[in-house]
Amino acid sequence: MRVIGMCLMVATLAGCGADGQPVRPTGGVGVSVGSGGVSVGGNVGVRSGPVTVSVGL
Repeated sequence: MRVIGMCLMVATLAGCGADGQPVRPTGGVGVSVGSGGVSVGGNVGVRSGPVTVSVGL
């Protein structure tokens, strides 16, 4: 849980432009259904120009 909180704080700080040029936060949620049941996943990250850094959850 701490890792998620840290990622959100970094994305917020970077998104406001306090440390340089602003970057855009990204995120996504996915749900899949298969023979093993239902699974949920997601990711959060930041994008600056052509570079995207994200963490899958």
